[in-house]
Amino acid sequence: MQRWRGLEDIPQDWGRSVVTIGSYDGVHRGHQLIIGRTVERARALGVPSVVVTFDPHPSEVVRPGSHPPLLAPHHRRAELMADLGVDAVLILPFTVEFSKLSPADFIVKVLVDKLHARVVVEGPNFRFGHRAAGNVDVLAELGATYDYEVDVVDLRVTGEAGGGRPFSSTLTRGLIAEGDVEGAREILGRPHRVEGVVVRGAQRGRELGYPTANVATLPHSAIPADGVYAGWLTAAGERMPAAVSVGTNPQFEGVDRTVEAYAIDRVGLDLYGLHVAVDFLAYVRGQEKFASVDALLEAMAGDVKRCADLVAAYDADHRGA
Repeated sequence: MQRWRGLEDIPQDWGRSVVTIGSYDGVHRGHQLIIGRTVERARALGVPSVVVTFDPHPSEVVRPGSHPPLLAPHHRRAELMADLGVDAVLILPFTVEFSKLSPADFIVKVLVDKLHARVVVEGPNFRFGHRAAGNVDVLAELGATYDYEVDVVDLRVTGEAGGGRPFSSTLTRGLIAEGDVEGAREILGRPHRVEGVVVRGAQRGRELGYPTANVATLPHSAIPADGVYAGWLTAAGERMPAAVSVGTNPQFEGVDRTVEAYAIDRVGLDLYGLHVAVDFLAYVRGQEKFASVDALLEAMAGDVKRCADLVAAYDADHRGA
């Protein structure tokens, strides 16, 4: 899959293509429907599929300080899009100047002059251009002028976790903030992931017999609510069952909020300085301060067993999927 950073990276001889535009944070199941249709239409026409997205998030430029927690960094989104069969991803630097483009100017500058769009695929709530003045109706009107078709995907709705609401990055962020990583998984179609570099912490986990990877998460990451979670730690290409702790470590009067992952039954791991990923499968319990270190150790032993059982059950259900 080709990855372009800005319009100038698009090859000069680029021909017609099928395009979709959006932030696509998380590449959740609703996004997968739109991107999947984009790939399907492109293959039927014998042309490439392109996803256009933005960096930074448009809200940070339009309303500074309002950057939402991110469900996935750009490199992760690109990986997920590649898995869906996308041929190229264009990341447009979103600037104040760019935000002032009218819907028509945006269409000409991006879709017509550079990507030579033959079909544009979007969800029904797509908005674009200065002050979000453009919608799918405007997109279609301009398509009649600039020789492209508009394909609007009727998105399905979530199940029990979403209460019947449409697939939504905002809803997913809310579930994660509440610690409902199972509900978020239903919308995402996979466990929620955070990434970062392993840094040195207080090393209390090592002293207690449960050495953890202290992950300095990427800026603006959507971090689940404080508590203990079952999941996985992926490092150097190896995915390991893990017990994950999120919080300030009240047992030892901690202040800084951290994400720490214990790779279950793995001895002698040296992960310092590595970029790792932590996937959240299920909430186990909230953050607590115990009466003694012995009580904490007893709880941790129970947490690790519970996490190991949950991961093993999930892996057994999804083996070969």
